[in-house]
Amino acid sequence: MDEQTVFSMPRIGDPAPEFKAVTTQGNINFPSDYKGSWAILFSHPADFTPVCTSEFMAFASLEKQFNEANCKLVGLSVDGLYSHIAWLRTIKEKIEYKGMKDIEVNFPLIEDIKMDVARKYGMIQPNEDTTKAVRAVFYVDPKGIIRTIIYYPLSLGRNFDELYRVLIALQTADAFNIATPADWRPGDDVIVPTAGSCGTAKERMDSKDPDVHCLDWFFCLKKLDKETVLKKVLKK
Repeated sequence: MDEQTVFSMPRIGDPAPEFKAVTTQGNINFPSDYKGSWAILFSHPADFTPVCTSEFMAFASLEKQFNEANCKLVGLSVDGLYSHIAWLRTIKEKIEYKGMKDIEVNFPLIEDIKMDVARKYGMIQPNEDTTKAVRAVFYVDPKGIIRTIIYYPLSLGRNFDELYRVLIALQTADAFNIATPADWRPGDDVIVPTAGSCGTAKERMDSKDPDVHCLDWFFCLKKLDKETVLKKVLKK
């Protein structure tokens, strides 16, 4: 396989590359099986490693929360199916961490021994490791389009508050045609109109909407309460 293929990766706004795979929850066809819902496809370097174990426990503990936001989780590493099964059984039966114990991982974990999927998604970063996937996170929307990509090195565990915050922010931006400022969380002011629009500067500055206030012609905020956001993006 040539070097260009090793380094190739999809970009934000691209259709998620298609693949079929064997997983701990049966065969999947990605992203077709997930159309109509958001999906987070994430990779980890190896089974039976401590950082990955802590992450899988965190994801499994939060799976219901992600599902309620119309999002399904799909994991991947370059290990085989039987290794996956043995590792997940060990997590459930033996590992207790930060109050999490008896954790059962119910979302699919992809077998990728030949690294076909990992290479297709640019998860193999040769300067980091040639035989392990880095900690990549791909957010795929209900239409099968990649909306966010986050990469972490092998040594750095992910921040799961941030992973969930990104999901809610993406859905909020879509639902209300706005952008979210730094450190935004539901209930905080949002940016209107979406970032980068310049044709309505005067209209924004002169807005009579009591919920809109402008810091300058290019930076206008609007109140959007937490209940409105969550009612729109969470399943009831």
